[in-house]
Amino acid sequence: MRIALGVLMLLHGIAHLPGFLGSWRLATLEGMPYKTTILSGRLDLGDAGIRVVGAAWLVVALGFGLAAVAALAGRAWWWPAALGVALASLCLSGLEWPEARIGVAVNLAILAALLASQRLGWTGVTA
Repeated sequence: MRIALGVLMLLHGIAHLPGFLGSWRLATLEGMPYKTTILSGRLDLGDAGIRVVGAAWLVVALGFGLAAVAALAGRAWWWPAALGVALASLCLSGLEWPEARIGVAVNLAILAALLASQRLGWTGVTA
């Protein structure tokens, strides 16, 4: 379970990168036009504000990468790190609803798997 979660978190972290790249205008992404709004267009943050949101996407991407590597290495701290990053990612995905609806589903799956792995003792930590 730990290995599968590690791989899923690594892939999900990579999936966060377009949120950073698009908001910082570092890449033109098909199906993801540049915008300065969140919450389905209800709140306009402006250029600087959307860059802050983009930076959050990058931090969460890096957090998933770090948690994934720790999970794959069997480090004791991978589980709480993964839980925190998944919750942060869920919040970010909620801000970008409905565009990030797949991210919401993936985050909920990661959270469910994390809780199940903890409950069943499948975290596989070696300390």
